[in-house]
Amino acid sequence: MFKRRKRGWLITAILIGGFLCGLIFTSHLELAPASLAQDKTKTSSTNLNAAQGRLILQQFSAAFEEAAAKVNASVVPIFSEQVVEERGPFTMPNDQFRDFFGDDFFRRFFSNPRSGDERQRVRGLGSGVVVSKDGYILTNNHVVREADKVTVMLGENKKYTAKVIGTDPQTDLAVIKINANGLPAATLGNSDDVHIGQWVIAVGNPFELLHTVTAGIISAKGRSSVGLTQYEDFIQTDASINPGNSGGALADLDGNVIGINTAISSPSGGSVGIGFAIPINMARQVMDELVAKGKVTRGYLAIVPQDIDENMAKAWKLKSTAGALVGDVTANGPADKAGIRRGDIITSFNGKKIDNSTQLRQAVAQAEPSSTAKIVLLRDGREVPVSVILGERPKDFSGRTDQPEE
Repeated sequence: MFKRRKRGWLITAILIGGFLCGLIFTSHLELAPASLAQDKTKTSSTNLNAAQGRLILQQFSAAFEEAAAKVNASVVPIFSEQVVEERGPFTMPNDQFRDFFGDDFFRRFFSNPRSGDERQRVRGLGSGVVVSKDGYILTNNHVVREADKVTVMLGENKKYTAKVIGTDPQTDLAVIKINANGLPAATLGNSDDVHIGQWVIAVGNPFELLHTVTAGIISAKGRSSVGLTQYEDFIQTDASINPGNSGGALADLDGNVIGINTAISSPSGGSVGIGFAIPINMARQVMDELVAKGKVTRGYLAIVPQDIDENMAKAWKLKSTAGALVGDVTANGPADKAGIRRGDIITSFNGKKIDNSTQLRQAVAQAEPSSTAKIVLLRDGREVPVSVILGERPKDFSGRTDQPEE
């Protein structure tokens, strides 16, 4: 028993001695305090996150740089000249002032009041997108409208006289051509695939600052009440667009052109972050027709379509506001001959669901004149299928709301 007790004390003494030796040994080591070790870990993690952040930003920046280089090569400045007859510098534009004051008054204070009409050259600058290697260029109609001479500049200062192939005022699009080959044609994307919040770049020539690139996002899609053209389905962007950008490119970060920059909404005339571009899918269809036949022909129903609001839907006990209400029908027009009545609601056109009047206008316009359109409409709560032989939209159509729009 004594031996067991002695052995137990011996084991205890060894353990205590080992513990004391460990304390002495560690006291001579330069071990960092726990808090300092944690700080070093945090610093290392912060540095790693910063490095990763810089890498992401560099990649993000590189995407813009590559897209800008690709698109910039295919966007060209377009110079237009128009000779206009202008009255003398002191001739009042409205004759009622002259009738009231008399010629003696103007002769005394302005001298030579009727100096005669003068011919002046009005110059404009816009942008265009090269769409083929052999010189076809897509731009806005208002860039070349009524121009006596259109000039395109390639590179630093190589200028070409352009021929207007065709224009379409109802979408504000035009196609011109220069005699050149091997041009850097743009890659046209799919505007149906773009989404709100997507990064984009705008390339053009604002205020004679050639080949300017700005960046922003897609703010909205399907803007149709801007009041610029008959057929509106604009992409809205906050990428800076200014006078001179018209006809230039709106592109994604892959360098694909998704829209043709057309207009801005601004009280001052400068960019305030509200710009509009024609979707490239619409522009491509118009461009193809202009190249093929120099004009655009559109289907025609001869009705006035209207949107359906919540109050209408509630009053008529409709399930939703989807569809286009037939507000009026022209006598003996295509719709009238097919039996479409005022108050009908068109819900489908050639198999495509119609949610509003804008969609109906687009669908009818894309259909060929003289073709038979399959329409589904709601009448007295029932679906009614109707076949309509479309007419051709009149060229001189004014677009007033009291006239048939489609």
